[in-house]
Amino acid sequence: MAGSKRSIIGGVDTHTATHHAALIDRNGRLIADAEFPATPTGYASMLRWMRAKGKLSRVGVEGTGAYGAGLARYLHDQGVDVLEVPRPDRRLRRQRGKSDPIDAEAAARTVLAGKASCAPKLADGPIEAIRMLRVARIGTVKARTGALNTLRSMVITAPESLRTQLRGLSSAQLVAACARLRPDLSNLGDPAQAAKHALRSIAVRVQHLDTETRALRKQLDELTQAAAPATSAVFGLGPDTVSALLVTVGDNPDRLRSEAAFAHLCGVAPIPASSGKTHRHRLHRGGDRSSNSALHIATVVRLRYDPRSRAYADRRTTEGLSMPEIIRCQKRYLAREVFHTLRADYAKIST
Repeated sequence: MAGSKRSIIGGVDTHTATHHAALIDRNGRLIADAEFPATPTGYASMLRWMRAKGKLSRVGVEGTGAYGAGLARYLHDQGVDVLEVPRPDRRLRRQRGKSDPIDAEAAARTVLAGKASCAPKLADGPIEAIRMLRVARIGTVKARTGALNTLRSMVITAPESLRTQLRGLSSAQLVAACARLRPDLSNLGDPAQAAKHALRSIAVRVQHLDTETRALRKQLDELTQAAAPATSAVFGLGPDTVSALLVTVGDNPDRLRSEAAFAHLCGVAPIPASSGKTHRHRLHRGGDRSSNSALHIATVVRLRYDPRSRAYADRRTTEGLSMPEIIRCQKRYLAREVFHTLRADYAKIST
């Protein structure tokens, strides 16, 4: 069969500076492999090289949420069917070793075996904007927490005059009091003056991070409300939880094939956990953990404040279910409700 007519499958192992690609045919035979720069020119060269070897049907890309994001977007724009490939399992790496050609070939074989069926997030729309602001805000919150913890630990070891002044204050009071300190900068060799200077520096940092966090929170809330008004109206969901769910799905709504697939994506799909005379299910521990956490928070809120959810919990308690099992059931029901509202929101975005 002529090379231009045979159907081939590609696999790509992605890195910061280079991407390694491999091609196999429908029978699993390795055709060729090559390395390309991780640049727009390199993406174009890779695609030309693949298409020169045969009829390219699908390409599995490893790390589409990191190093492979640019390549996945480029291939999608060029009409290539791109699939997200997980990292090779450890058993395969123990048997065959690890190298870029081996990983690229493994990505292609994963596609051939049908184990890579998830389309990657395109990250080219309003949801990607939400993701970036969310990353910035999470980093700011973590930095503020770290700075505040450092401030409290320094108070413990500060000179006694400062400890007496600052002991027992709340976080807000402590930051305000330390920001008002006025050290003698010409005498920083004195531990008391050095302590004042350090405490004031950290307190001012916390104040700046507070301002940055509030600004990012406002911007994030506005984008989330505009992108998903129906989902934002679901009882128990707030801007943080809605943004986490949106980021999990991404900008391409075709990832939402069914509400069962969405449940798997969020890690709330039930799987059998029976043994002997015990017959039960549990939620699998895969999926995106941030969206799983978002659904868990919303479920707890609903169980506390939603009459229907509380009535459901009471009924299931009389049937012998424990509270963790009730929460698992509620998370699955909530995922079904959120799936339908997200589809409605994505339909508005696409129009």
